[in-house]
Amino acid sequence: MLSLASIGTAALFMIALGVVLAAILAIASKKLFVYEDPRIDAVDEMLPQAQCGACGVPGCRPFAEAVVAGIRSPSGCTVNTPEANQLIADYMGVDVGSQEKIVARLACAGGTHVAYKRAQYQGMKSCQAASVIAGGGKGCNWGCLGLGDCADVCDFDAIFMDEHGLPIVIEDKCTACNDCVVVCPKDLFSLQPVSHQLFVACKSLDEGDEAQHECEVACTACGKCAVDAPKGLIEIKNNLAVIDYEKYADFTVDRTPIERCPTGAIVWIDSKLGTTRSSHGKESKKKVLRTESLPLG
Repeated sequence: MLSLASIGTAALFMIALGVVLAAILAIASKKLFVYEDPRIDAVDEMLPQAQCGACGVPGCRPFAEAVVAGIRSPSGCTVNTPEANQLIADYMGVDVGSQEKIVARLACAGGTHVAYKRAQYQGMKSCQAASVIAGGGKGCNWGCLGLGDCADVCDFDAIFMDEHGLPIVIEDKCTACNDCVVVCPKDLFSLQPVSHQLFVACKSLDEGDEAQHECEVACTACGKCAVDAPKGLIEIKNNLAVIDYEKYADFTVDRTPIERCPTGAIVWIDSKLGTTRSSHGKESKKKVLRTESLPLG
């Protein structure tokens, strides 16, 4: 049996050990303490907590840290209302800043009224699922499949499907979160500044008549837009008109390059007036699609 003296000694040892460990922890906490500006919490609370990454950083708290550090301006949050960003600016005593609105845009106008299908897909209502079965059945290998993955993934209700099976982006609601860009199996969405009003609404790499045989509004690589645009702004690459957006700001760009487009593949986008095409384009023609092969899926 243990004597009272042994028990007492053990108890004193444990008490002493506890005191020593507590002292070590107290010293370590002071030595290793990392100060965090309390303003980070305050700014974070004024953010929408969407965690969408549209601001360019992975989440609202990292963005709050960047604002407090002076690396980012409050306007960098595209989900917040202008009034909420102004509150952050007032709290921080900084200018709210200005940032051009970035929106998602779709490089396809081939809805069911102008683009051919070669097969009927039957299966899960998903573009990603359809794309792995013979490309989804659409005649144009690059065309939108119209099953709405982009609309489903958008947390801001900024995309809806029109009557022709094409996604329509509501620019006022779009936060440039990039989700639609990631989910589209045809890689048709891109994030563009609203000032990029000249846009190629096509990604088909088929040539001339071959492209138009599958879709009435496909780019045929005729080159008329490149001729009419400021030199170097538009080039024909791999049978597709390509706008050099790095040069875009250096030119005075208007609607001229769209006017002679025979299919309406190159468009002019106005945030208030919508999308306009050449009067020569066939966008307005309503066509009943042919299905020339057996169902897929």
